[in-house]
Amino acid sequence: MKLKMIKKLLALAAIFTAFPLFSESASFQSENYTINVKYNNEVSPGHAVFVRMNVIPAKNIKKQAGGLKAELQLLNLGKKLETSPFYQINPKKNRNSWEMLSGVPVTIWNDSEQPYQVKVVFSFNGEKPQEFILPTVFKAYTFEKEDIPLNQANTDIRTDTSAERMAQIEKLNNIFFSTSYQAVYQTKPFTSPTDSTRYTARCGDRRTFIYANGKKSTTLHFGNDYGIPTGSDVKSCAEGKVVLAENRITTGWSIVIEHLPGLYSVYYHLSELGVSEGDMVKQGQLIGKSGATGLATGPHLHWEMRLNGSAIVPEFFLRDFTFEAE
Repeated sequence: MKLKMIKKLLALAAIFTAFPLFSESASFQSENYTINVKYNNEVSPGHAVFVRMNVIPAKNIKKQAGGLKAELQLLNLGKKLETSPFYQINPKKNRNSWEMLSGVPVTIWNDSEQPYQVKVVFSFNGEKPQEFILPTVFKAYTFEKEDIPLNQANTDIRTDTSAERMAQIEKLNNIFFSTSYQAVYQTKPFTSPTDSTRYTARCGDRRTFIYANGKKSTTLHFGNDYGIPTGSDVKSCAEGKVVLAENRITTGWSIVIEHLPGLYSVYYHLSELGVSEGDMVKQGQLIGKSGATGLATGPHLHWEMRLNGSAIVPEFFLRDFTFEAE
């Protein structure tokens, strides 16, 4: 296969300058097809790598349903850390080509620089699988550390090992790690679920809980917390399907919305719900009111994004992360 790499590094101007999204383009050509790729080339803890791929068959090659199979891989020292199949987007718009998208998370647990590689493996009309590497740059990120004293009520929630709480955790994890490749609801940039910019915690913060009895435990924070009064509007960050809307021991009144295959937004500690499981919602639609239910030290909104089960810095999705406008 002839490989022609066309580099195009762009810093996209946006509100959250601490979370720039860079894009790079690549083109791969053979006798039977042309592949054009766009992706974000920066690999950073708590972010993701999304690849948009357009595959155009040669004029003498007939496009077949299921004729293209592709997988996105994130590697470290040759070892696969994450894999995710590509799924089709805009099938009606692209009748003579495949417009494909895939994303893999980069864990927020990483504190040090790692030699990552991003690889695409694909097979066209059942031929022998081929692959190519997409050049990336690792950008380290330092997460904040904080100690959080808990009163007795919050200590009891944090240390609860009841069957009910364990079942709630299992149910939520089953959602986060499930993928429906038909669930393509929105590819344009997401929006914040609140007008507030008052952060009280951020995704990836290293936390030490100090219990009422003096004991401690450490964990990571999986989303952004906004310090807003109880009863403030909470809106869906994007179009999607409500897959969970219920009261949970740890997170209180909670909502989870599916937006893309394996991609979910999460809203915790609400005072009331405005949607039910199975509802379809639009971007910016009112879905509930903020509160302090569950394990909370005060009124706030916890907004979280999960990709293939991993927590991703929510600001990542406020950009054109699927390269829809390019």
